[in-house]
Amino acid sequence: MANPEHMEIQENLKNYQIKSDVHMVDRERCVHMDDYHAGVKLYDAEQYEMAIEKFERALKGYYRADTECRAMCWGPQKFDGYDYIEYSATLYEAIADHYIQILACEHECVRELATRPGRLSPIENFLPLHYDFLQFSFYRVGNLVKALECAKSYLLFHPGDTDVMENVSFYESLLPEYLDPEDINPREDAVQFVHRHRLESELMRSASEGLGFTYNEPIFWVTGGERQDEDSATNKLTDVTGLLSGKKAVQKIGRKLSEGGPLLYDEVKLVHRSDFLNGTQRVQLDNVISEEECRELQGVANTITLAGDGYRGKTSPHTPNEKFEGATVLNALKYGYEGRIPIKSARLFYDVSEKARRIVQSYFLLNSTLYFSYSHLVCRTALQGQQDNRKDLSHPIHADNCLLDPEANECWKEFPAYTHRDYSALLYLNGDFNGGEFVFTEMDAKTITASIKPRCGRLVGFSSGGENPHGVKAVTQGQRCAVALWFTLDPMYRELERLQADEVIRTMDQKNQVDGGEKTINPRDEL
Repeated sequence: MANPEHMEIQENLKNYQIKSDVHMVDRERCVHMDDYHAGVKLYDAEQYEMAIEKFERALKGYYRADTECRAMCWGPQKFDGYDYIEYSATLYEAIADHYIQILACEHECVRELATRPGRLSPIENFLPLHYDFLQFSFYRVGNLVKALECAKSYLLFHPGDTDVMENVSFYESLLPEYLDPEDINPREDAVQFVHRHRLESELMRSASEGLGFTYNEPIFWVTGGERQDEDSATNKLTDVTGLLSGKKAVQKIGRKLSEGGPLLYDEVKLVHRSDFLNGTQRVQLDNVISEEECRELQGVANTITLAGDGYRGKTSPHTPNEKFEGATVLNALKYGYEGRIPIKSARLFYDVSEKARRIVQSYFLLNSTLYFSYSHLVCRTALQGQQDNRKDLSHPIHADNCLLDPEANECWKEFPAYTHRDYSALLYLNGDFNGGEFVFTEMDAKTITASIKPRCGRLVGFSSGGENPHGVKAVTQGQRCAVALWFTLDPMYRELERLQADEVIRTMDQKNQVDGGEKTINPRDEL
């Protein structure tokens, strides 16, 4: 559950289920979440009657789980920071303290029930979204009364949501004359839940003031006011009603999206844009570097890369059937200084990565500087004798700045993901191997939306979030080499080794100017 993208473990689990006579039970399964996500899939497929059935079941399951969660709070409790060995209180203080702890535990059930097993972060706006999806689904099947009930229920959580307020007005305008809109109220389960939740908040604040402890109300439903749809323009119905559909809980990009900027170099060829690659913020370019430069960089890779470099020392980090070797720009410059490789070859690695950065920044029309987050020259080699009947991937489907959760159709921006990464690029050095295609998929990590065969000088660039899940098919013969680059818009997360490499390059350039431009001599050759 915590690593849904790990294909090898998934295969092992399937084998255990096939070979074992014992019925396996998922102890972490949340039935109300299963129903909710099934409802979302049906909603996306515009199967609204079936979606309604799933969302209604999910709501019943949620409130049942809420009752169970609150019941579990009536055992021993403890506030963070309390030391109960040294803590002493009068009888009445101890009783008050115990019940405050129970209250705090019950209040936290909202977060507990919105968090999938193995995850740290709850699904944003989880409970209100049930009513949001339902209000639009009921409208689409022609049940205006229930659509109005659910829309008003959603407004209990977010009273200032202008989109849903407009929907309420629209539903009311369609009601028959014999129905008074004032007689249609929010659902009783939502009314009771929100009323109790607010009373608990007031009690916690009052207790914190009276007993002298600090209490900060958690933000359980963070999406208030206008909702943050992926693309608000496409979430409006195309007819004259202006009605807004329910929010789709998927990964979002928090900046204006653009592409099609200049490629800066005459030789670089635009092959495919996002629309051809069936996604958002994707591009495929050719001729970014020449055949000669590819051969030179591949020679650098075969000379200086170390097994497991960049993968915490793991030589086969993603699959036991391939060996991974890598090197950073700074390491290349060090080897150039030591004379192990020509200094101009080390400099080429530096220059090529900078060229790729400039192209990505320009093509995606970024208004701020794109900084290096990590640069890596990496080769993956198929291991002989281990390629028969391979079903695994060279690199499992993932996203670069969030934890992809295919079952939930979510991408969680939380540790250990590199949440600061904004754009990614892969510059390929060769194509003389079998397999190794780069693929984009849907968020289910199964449905391939685009497949790209590596070749010398080919670059694939894309935004790093959950909108672009990707992976690499198995390399079954030969060696696949590439310059892998990750970028950030936040200067706080600039790559330290890159800054050091910048300083080395400046020093080299100054020395070359003093020496009259002799750039091909290694510093050690002069000793």
